Amino acid sequence: MAPSIDRKGYWGRPTSTLDWCEENYVVSFYIAEFWNTVSNLIMILPPIYGAIQTFRDGLETRYICSFLGLAAVGIGSWCFHMTLLYEMQLLDELPMIYSTCVFVYCIYECFKQENSVSLFPIALLLVFSVSVTVVYLQWKEPVFHQVMYGALVACLVMRSIFIVTWVYPWLRALFYTSLGIFLLGFLLWNIDNIFCDSLRASRQTLPSGVGVVTQFHAWWHIFTGLGSYLHILFSLQIRSTYLKYRPKVKFLCGVWPTLHIEPQRTS
Repeated sequence: MAPSIDRKGYWGRPTSTLDWCEENYVVSFYIAEFWNTVSNLIMILPPIYGAIQTFRDGLETRYICSFLGLAAVGIGSWCFHMTLLYEMQLLDELPMIYSTCVFVYCIYECFKQENSVSLFPIALLLVFSVSVTVVYLQWKEPVFHQVMYGALVACLVMRSIFIVTWVYPWLRALFYTSLGIFLLGFLLWNIDNIFCDSLRASRQTLPSGVGVVTQFHAWWHIFTGLGSYLHILFSLQIRSTYLKYRPKVKFLCGVWPTLHIEPQRTS
């Protein structure tokens, strides 16, 4: 995965256990992996807006935490790819575990009384998060983190499939769109890892504007960021429907989907 030729930059020699396929310090002296850095904006700005809107709608704090958790992943990933420092790598990878635990709690507790708090799943997810953190700090093996993250995502997918199959079939389109976009990002992530040498060689011959398109790890950020954002909207739709609210999908600037929640009017 690591580029064979590194340029010197502002943050010095990389100390992270991972160095992705994008060539270091090519675009900017101050940003190690420029495209892998700026592509995180999709995981920062829309979720912050979503958190603000959810707060305004008066929905439960868990959904505000979901949006802010995704934003935290984006900020951590920005810092990691900008610096390639080990401390910033942890700021990227550990929030992936923590935020997905929030997603899991939301999707598994979506059919409970309003503002109810279930201590057992919270304790279980907390133990899981702490255990992963402790093990990963001692055993600096990225595959361990990837497997643990994948296990959480699998829990989300299984629960979501159950809901759209047996409870709210009309939400299938939103769920499978979210899942499909996420899996497309995962496919590009793998291509970026496996065919890194070929991709880097192609960038030497392609015009710079075209070569940017081959930065597949940046596309991973874009597609998984969008997929995760849509999953939060999916989870919000389930919860608001169960609570007999009236969810309305609106498009920010005519492009970006947002969910506005209004209480059900009583007759």
